[in-house]
Amino acid sequence: MQFKISKELLVQIEQFIQQKNDQELEVLLNEMHHADIAEIFEELEPYQATYLFKILDSEVTAEILPELEEDLREKILRGLSAKEIAEELDELDTDDAADIISELPQRKKEEVISELEDLEHAKDIVDLLRYDEDEAGGLMEKELVKVNENWTVLTCVKEMRTQAENVTRVHSIYVVDDENRLKGRLSLKDLLTTSTKTHISEVYIKKVDYVKVHTPNVEVARIMQKYDLEAIPVVDEMGRLVGRVTIDDIVDVMKEEADKDYQLAAGISQDVEADDSILDLTRARLPWLVLALFGGFISVHMLGLFEGAMKNHKELFFFTPLIAAMAGNVGVQSSAIIVQGLANNTLSGSLFNRLIKEVSLSLLNGVILAIILFLGSYFLLGASTKIILTITTALISVIIIASLLGTFVPLLLDKIGVDPALATGPFITTSNDICGILIYFSIAKLILGF
Repeated sequence: MQFKISKELLVQIEQFIQQKNDQELEVLLNEMHHADIAEIFEELEPYQATYLFKILDSEVTAEILPELEEDLREKILRGLSAKEIAEELDELDTDDAADIISELPQRKKEEVISELEDLEHAKDIVDLLRYDEDEAGGLMEKELVKVNENWTVLTCVKEMRTQAENVTRVHSIYVVDDENRLKGRLSLKDLLTTSTKTHISEVYIKKVDYVKVHTPNVEVARIMQKYDLEAIPVVDEMGRLVGRVTIDDIVDVMKEEADKDYQLAAGISQDVEADDSILDLTRARLPWLVLALFGGFISVHMLGLFEGAMKNHKELFFFTPLIAAMAGNVGVQSSAIIVQGLANNTLSGSLFNRLIKEVSLSLLNGVILAIILFLGSYFLLGASTKIILTITTALISVIIIASLLGTFVPLLLDKIGVDPALATGPFITTSNDICGILIYFSIAKLILGF
């Protein structure tokens, strides 16, 4: 059954904290999963969360730390000494430990590293801190199982037992040469069914997917998703095995990318959350709202260019919101499909073929919608034939142009190195609104002659 925080549970925990009843708190929390405890921490005041953190066993709190939101984790770590933080990090895998240390001030960072008891662990963490967080090197962990191609199966099994003590999950067994260069992977089935005197070089699988330390994290995610990998080895510039990226880190990358794309599509230019300050939220939202405002000014100016339509055919203006809305909706649909294809690397064929397909699709949709609009305008609104011809012709034209813009713009942005998700937000909506109004009244002028 999925864990849910109840009001009664929070009240009980708060009372135990107030009474400093550490024994009852430990009994209550030690039965829970570390992710559930982290969820409870998020609901408490920072001083209460810090109090709980200090009374729990370091093996438990080490698992809780990576699960916490960055702001709360920072507040808790601020209340701990360098030695206390080091004790937590000694329990963590190198990638999680490096992520937490990277958030500390430089002076505190150096103090914590100096307090780490396991020198090999400390060396691995320092090595990981050299890489950018958006690269495979910044995602990888040092804990893995590797064997030398020159070992026998018997030696291999002995060495694996020693290595596995420091590895939480053994996804794969990697094979290296004497220079630590990645050569392939070893099947556990082959290992168990082969003579103990056989050399690993005779049984290992040479084909192995890998990434380099500077491979962008989104590319690592794409490779792992495509080949259904639970982990992927990471090599340096010389092909030496230096770590592995596991699926839990890739899930975080995919979530962050999805959140970023969703915010871009909504017209939010920075990574923000609902609990951020009003100033931060304003900085993230305002730029695109200003763009939309300027787009509105342009639309108003365009309407002014067709003042004759207002005098002679006032009914045209009743359909203006409809045309503009259809332009925006069609553009967002087209761009969303292209952006999704770019993100998943599933787009195929030439740009010309893609545009031809969009024209065919939008023409079909446009004709169907135009028929519905024709019937509604004629029987429900009693509009004249010329007006109906104008709005239906404009509707089909606007849908075609909007779909072409929705297709071409994200492809262009991707080509010049700009996140194509930008094309699914206010940018494409505002552009299509302006184009829709211009096309609508231009067609009206041709047909009605004002």
